[in-house]
Amino acid sequence: MKNFTKLLITTAFLSTTLSHSQAQTWEFIPNTKDTINYVDVVGRKQGKWILYGKHKQNNCYAPTQKVEEGLYKENRKVGTWMEYFCNGNTKTKVTFVNGRPDGYAIMYYENGKVQEEGQWKNNKWVGALTQYYDNGNVQHEFKFNNSGKREGEQTYYHENGKVAINGTFVNGKETGTIKEFHENGDLKATKNYNNGEVDVNSIKTYDPTKEFVVAKEKVKDAPKVQVTKDEKPITASAAPTVLNGQHTLYNRNRQITKDGEFKNNLFLNGKAYIYDENGILTRVAIYKNGQYVGDGVIEK
Repeated sequence: MKNFTKLLITTAFLSTTLSHSQAQTWEFIPNTKDTINYVDVVGRKQGKWILYGKHKQNNCYAPTQKVEEGLYKENRKVGTWMEYFCNGNTKTKVTFVNGRPDGYAIMYYENGKVQEEGQWKNNKWVGALTQYYDNGNVQHEFKFNNSGKREGEQTYYHENGKVAINGTFVNGKETGTIKEFHENGDLKATKNYNNGEVDVNSIKTYDPTKEFVVAKEKVKDAPKVQVTKDEKPITASAAPTVLNGQHTLYNRNRQITKDGEFKNNLFLNGKAYIYDENGILTRVAIYKNGQYVGDGVIEK
């Protein structure tokens, strides 16, 4: 293939436990003598790996365009792994320890702006998590405990950068006074919570002190939602031909993928869970009446 050379060396591997020969393989980075994609004599991936478009089927990448890159040690991902969009912009940077995502992770919009960043451990966010609108303004500032539940001060923002909601969580549940704000910054409501339950008698609402124009909500980055052949209710032996009513679907890794109401296989209302190739939950898309209305909070 142009500008890309693949070298395959087969060697006899003799030992008292193996009676057949093994093969070690590697490739060269285009136009260099640096080796990548090394597989040792016992079939384990080692060292620097770069996957190009030619390694993936049915994709939008050019054959020699990077899709993802990182390090392997004893067939397990380690260190920082990076994924790329088809336009060449960075898609994700995820830290791996012993083959599992563990540490700092950052996801990007296709336009190059940061979508979210935080610490990932044991398949959940821990510590501080910041999510952004695609205009670069902060959307959410959340804090999680080591169990992946929200803990401490939590802040939501309007797309114009002003605070929308602010309050405190304890072990994943609202507590104390939660404040809501209009898009112009004026106080909109106060609500008192105890262990996640709102005291309806405590609710106070306020009109804005000055007029302001609420921008019409725009649907952005709506993910494609369709039922795949790998999705099915966890209690079913095979995916139903037609979905109607309330269903919770799971993928082959027993991760929830959709939870909500269907009509003739159309997803009407609920949440769609989107994962990357490493099984990391990257977004929770919310649908109402068949329309994408925004992203929910990623929380375990």
